[in-house]
Amino acid sequence: MRVDDHAPLALSADDLCLPVYVFEPAVMQAHDFDASHQRFINQSLLELDAALRQRGAQLLLLSGNVPEVFEKLHEAFPFSRIVSHEETGNAITYKRDLALKEWTRRKGVEWLEYAQTGVVRRLKNRDHWAGKWLERMTKPIIEAPPRLVLPPHIGDFSFSLMPHVVSDKVTQPGGESKAKETLASFLSSRGRNYQKEMSSPVTAEASCSRLSPYITWGNISLKRVYQASRQVKRADWQPSMRSFQSRLWWHCHFMQKLEDEPEIEFHNFSRAYDGLREDEFNSVYFQAWCEGMTGYPFVDACMRALHQTSWLNFRMRAMLVSFAAYHLWLHWKPCADFLARHFLDYEPGIHYSQFQMQSGVTGINTVRIYSPAKQATEQDPQGHFIRQYVPELANLPAQYLARPELTPPLVQQLYGVRIGVDYPEPIVDEKVALNRAKERIFTVRKTAFAMAEADRVQAKHGSRRT
Repeated sequence: MRVDDHAPLALSADDLCLPVYVFEPAVMQAHDFDASHQRFINQSLLELDAALRQRGAQLLLLSGNVPEVFEKLHEAFPFSRIVSHEETGNAITYKRDLALKEWTRRKGVEWLEYAQTGVVRRLKNRDHWAGKWLERMTKPIIEAPPRLVLPPHIGDFSFSLMPHVVSDKVTQPGGESKAKETLASFLSSRGRNYQKEMSSPVTAEASCSRLSPYITWGNISLKRVYQASRQVKRADWQPSMRSFQSRLWWHCHFMQKLEDEPEIEFHNFSRAYDGLREDEFNSVYFQAWCEGMTGYPFVDACMRALHQTSWLNFRMRAMLVSFAAYHLWLHWKPCADFLARHFLDYEPGIHYSQFQMQSGVTGINTVRIYSPAKQATEQDPQGHFIRQYVPELANLPAQYLARPELTPPLVQQLYGVRIGVDYPEPIVDEKVALNRAKERIFTVRKTAFAMAEADRVQAKHGSRRT
């Protein structure tokens, strides 16, 4: 949803061009879609239409099943070619792409797709993938075409956005101009201490790039972001810029996993872990986790912050997933579906890969179990973040915020906070829960089947230096 660095749009400038966006009921009614996503899309489409009108075109908004929509469109404007970007989405969009491909075959319509990330279609293996990524990221930026020519009678179609449910979430606004403003502020001031400040939710809100929703929804290209970051020459910025650029690489690395194996949206990377958690799903634990009522303040603060803002820094996302997977022993799939709706920057390839990695079922990654109390002490030592999002504990001294259940009764009385009444006791005993989790995960990890699966997963999905 942009005009800048948009290969399909630039290619279409040499002929009649009809920019189309289709609202798809199957996507909008899916388990991973939220009103906040629709609001961001609407904001982006409004700005895109304005940019197209400045160039003599306009955006055609349609709704329905994509092949059926294009059938009707073809009747009105008999076109011979569709030009778009490649997409690595969920199972619904993959099924839609297959259906559209079949429609184009039947109609004799050419469909040209252009890469917009480092994801490589029909990749045989990961050898030399890093080099291919760099080659794509260093290609020249494609400037927005100055003029576009619409087919005749396009005015017969109305411009109508899809309504979205009013939300009280305070989220980033969509649009290409907002994306560019966010990039500029990150590379001119906010990003200087990115490397040092991205881990704490107290500092990450400002010091992280905050570009993820704009990249996810196509308001800005990954290539433009990468090349702009390379233009930062100040010596004291270089550690942060290198760290940031590596994360752009990881962005595509994880998307490539879903491209290569779409089934990971539904099943474990390593099939050795099938059945490990699925049959023991505790709905009470799950609900407490979803609501930010686990009795672990730093976990609850992160979840509630996400509810309000639709964003959370990476380390805190990893802690949320780790807590669900190990402390609560919840299967990753329902948790992934829930957080997909709450992440404004939900990118399926990154989302499902990371969920499985943080849940210990890839078979090739280190098992990382985060201690919420340790994270609170390290990342929120003064308790600012906990007090902001868990106001029930706001009156407690900082020394008790990480583990409020250890607050002496007299102190609770003094500060007017009753653990177990105003704020819940821990939903599980951490030591007992983690001992059990470690024993079960490592028992599987040591089996011959798990080792064989690890070799298979590493060969197919493991990162390479080149």
